[in-house]
Amino acid sequence: MSVSSNPFPVIIFTFIFLVTLASHSFPKSIPNTARRPPLQLSVDYYVKSCPLVEQLVASVTSLQFREAPVSGPATIRLFFHDCFVEGCDASVLIKTRMGSKELSEKDAEDNKELAAEAFDSIKKAKLLVESKCPGVVSCADILAIAARDFVHLAGGPYYQVKKGRWDGKISIASRVHSNLPRANSTVDELIQLFKSKGLTLEDLVVLSGAHTIGFAHCHHFLIRLYNYKGIKQPDPNIDSRLLKALKMSCPQFGGNSDIVAPFDVTTPFAFDNAYYGNLEAKMGLLGSDQALFLDPRTRPLVQNLAKDKQKFFQLFAAAMDKMGSIEVKRGRRHGEKRKDCSVHL
Repeated sequence: MSVSSNPFPVIIFTFIFLVTLASHSFPKSIPNTARRPPLQLSVDYYVKSCPLVEQLVASVTSLQFREAPVSGPATIRLFFHDCFVEGCDASVLIKTRMGSKELSEKDAEDNKELAAEAFDSIKKAKLLVESKCPGVVSCADILAIAARDFVHLAGGPYYQVKKGRWDGKISIASRVHSNLPRANSTVDELIQLFKSKGLTLEDLVVLSGAHTIGFAHCHHFLIRLYNYKGIKQPDPNIDSRLLKALKMSCPQFGGNSDIVAPFDVTTPFAFDNAYYGNLEAKMGLLGSDQALFLDPRTRPLVQNLAKDKQKFFQLFAAAMDKMGSIEVKRGRRHGEKRKDCSVHL
């Protein structure tokens, strides 16, 4: 959620080795404490005003997935970053106004690695939808639909997307950092962050499974390789062969900043439950991922999901629906319907 999904600058040359080595080898929920209950969304929200909206978006996402596969994990990540900051209102799509001293969310330091392909996917889908249903469908709903499409195109579950979100009127870069998980977040920090969004411990573990696809730049996990917790030694909870392979591609100093590694070294391009099995085998890429297996509060969920892909799919679909309802905007007082997703009305 806080790392890169773009594998194409430079794929680490040890990638085949990582895949090869990998081939060898539920607690009570936290009470929902959302700041306010979500306004009612509906699967059939556009049934009269734009009945073909999902087919229109699908025609774009399917083409994008074929021509630029990175669009998949990138758009799923974009949806996470949108919903966790100001709610699911497409505020992450807003460009900073020329000459403005206040940056928009998109230009926040934590969002600089969001892949251009994700923004392109939403832009293309919005243009097509506007040509058929002008002024009707929000950018926020298009982003939610596109994220679902890419989950399914990568092999994950297909689920109904509730609609009716309006686009947000506020997009401020300074609000981003404190609302997104870090690559080295502790489980306590993750629990508190997710709780603040009305999400449970189960939601945390299930939504983290989105790391079954996508890639991260070296700087997000470098400390695990060389100076874990300031002891000038590697993280003991990382597989020795994975450690060796990652060190080859990610030197402590002077490495190529474009180099990336897959979150899931076993099936990096498939949306499945292998992410959880990797955590059991000490092959989680990020410290925040591996922590989910180490913590006794989250370990049972990791173990259950590692054994049952269909259960993961079922829970992931439900968690995405829940996340997609965070702080939704409705009506002109709180929202807008942008014609260009990158510009406020």
